[in-house]
Amino acid sequence: MATRPPLSTRLPLVDLSEVCPVRDVMDPIAGKWAMLLLDALAEHPYRFAELRRLVPDISQRMLSQTLRTLQRDGYIERRVFPTKPPGVEYRLTPLGHSLYQALVPALNWAEENHQTIRDARRQFDAETAEAMDPLDA
Repeated sequence: MATRPPLSTRLPLVDLSEVCPVRDVMDPIAGKWAMLLLDALAEHPYRFAELRRLVPDISQRMLSQTLRTLQRDGYIERRVFPTKPPGVEYRLTPLGHSLYQALVPALNWAEENHQTIRDARRQFDAETAEAMDPLDA
């Protein structure tokens, strides 16, 4: 039986950001936390602890990571104030404001359709549970 060379030697490595700019831009903001943080920061600048209180189910590590990603992509800026201890606040950049304006219709749609989607999930789950063969469980 012939062996094949490893996949990594057969396929060229492709930088997906070059191939798919939509995925490159949207992936970091489509996560669980980024939109919530952008929505909060659209109101006004916040300090880290304030953001943590606004989104209580986010871990400190995930909050830091998400803020860093948003900062890296240019959506937010981090300002350090020379106080003891140093104060840090996060705010939207002009790019972040333009992104937020594009997200507003989707955020409004989510709020308007939340209950309908929850009802559809409940119905789907009930029908799926009824259709399951007892031997599959």
